[in-house]
Amino acid sequence: MSSSLRESTQLDVWHLAEGPRNLDYYAPKQVVQVEILRAAKAAEEAGYDALVIGCLYDPALTEARELVSIPVVGPLEASTSLARMFGHRYAIVTDHHKAVPEIEDRLRIYGTDANCRNVEAVGWFVEEMIKDTEAVAVDTHARAKEALARTGAETILIGCTIVSACYELAVQQGRADLAGLPIINPNLVAVKTAEMFADMHRAGQYRVARSAYYQNLADHDPAEAAAVAPYFQPRILERTP
Repeated sequence: MSSSLRESTQLDVWHLAEGPRNLDYYAPKQVVQVEILRAAKAAEEAGYDALVIGCLYDPALTEARELVSIPVVGPLEASTSLARMFGHRYAIVTDHHKAVPEIEDRLRIYGTDANCRNVEAVGWFVEEMIKDTEAVAVDTHARAKEALARTGAETILIGCTIVSACYELAVQQGRADLAGLPIINPNLVAVKTAEMFADMHRAGQYRVARSAYYQNLADHDPAEAAAVAPYFQPRILERTP
């Protein structure tokens, strides 16, 4: 990933140290989203220029944008917003059946569903993916190739950040037979989008609207904002440079 960034860009990976690890189910995801908001505050206070939420569900994306002033990027929103630049119609290959309706709902919210031909699953949960990343890549390539032929999509968004990482890792390690498909890598798109918005923010050109959707609570009720602020106090995070 770092090889695709400018030399002046520093990319740090943070891992949440607390909360559930499974975002595939809605109840534990609510707890994880609070941890993401704390991470967003921590990133802002540490002086980072932008934040990428490393999950294709884009958990806590809207809430984080409301909470902090630095740009916050979600891989699904960023990659589907740019999908038309890769091909007129796209399909999404995600990890498992639970993710399909969640992604379909997000596309409708973003308004990027019109050109999406299908969202389908390759059939892997994360706890199994990490045991055999190359098998994930092979299965993903097969499903993506079949989906292109069947749906009329022109490009495939690999709709899980971990599945996409498995696929790209296999290609980088020499699996030339897996390369060549018109694939959208949401990890790379999200980080490059964050790089662009960081540039804009430093230039005073990141002018996110605060009048309605992303209005901060402090603009409406400073006392209430101060009362809830302790819930989002940063915690210790594991960092990987």
